[in-house]
Amino acid sequence: MDAPENQVQFEDKLRVLVWNEGVHEARNQPASMADDYPAGIHGALADSLRSFFPGAGISTALLSDPGHGLDEERLAATDVLLWWGHKAHDEVSDEVVDRVHRHVLGGMGLLVLHSGHFSKIFTRLLGTTCSLQWRNDGERELVWTVKPSHPITEGVPNPIHLPRSEMYGELFDVPEPDDLLFISNFEGGEVFRSGLTFTRGKGRIFYFSPGDQDYPIYHSPGIQRVIANGVRWAAQPEAARSQPEVGNPERRWS
Repeated sequence: MDAPENQVQFEDKLRVLVWNEGVHEARNQPASMADDYPAGIHGALADSLRSFFPGAGISTALLSDPGHGLDEERLAATDVLLWWGHKAHDEVSDEVVDRVHRHVLGGMGLLVLHSGHFSKIFTRLLGTTCSLQWRNDGERELVWTVKPSHPITEGVPNPIHLPRSEMYGELFDVPEPDDLLFISNFEGGEVFRSGLTFTRGKGRIFYFSPGDQDYPIYHSPGIQRVIANGVRWAAQPEAARSQPEVGNPERRWS
């Protein structure tokens, strides 16, 4: 079924920013990074999104950019922000986190990927430790769709088969999600809630766990489809975005 004309027009105007700390790329750790992600994880994600949204504005930013590439003007011009971090969560400025937090509450979509579960912005928005079990033995991961009616799971293979991946396991210390979309299982027998949605203020948040830097997971067509669907779901027209208003209004009814 073709998308409605107004949805197509909106997607042509989408403004997506892919943020990556860029530490693994700078250090070429692991050694496979240059082969798996020659343009960085952010570059691979951006290229994939351009194939799904050819008319959209897809850009990237890094931790090393001035203001981490997340100044007020740029966030105001972003419909959906993708966040990938791992080794440098503590290096993200609290001032920048405050800024991103405010924009999410005002309606900017946020996709938090893989080890971004420990990012300052995700833990602040969710209000828990967001901790989990993990083991990186390059095991097979199967990502199972558990809510096929949700827009993010549309057209996604079930399961997505990842030959090698980092194991993430329960307990995943997050609040009750709005929707549980994906559950992963691993060779060691562990299971993990690998795709969850949340709402904070007016902002839509999607957490998706597959995507360790040791493996070319973001080249998987199924993973690319999930992320593109997540962007489409999280994006809202600019008219729907605003900051919460606080005031002391006059009484309107007696």
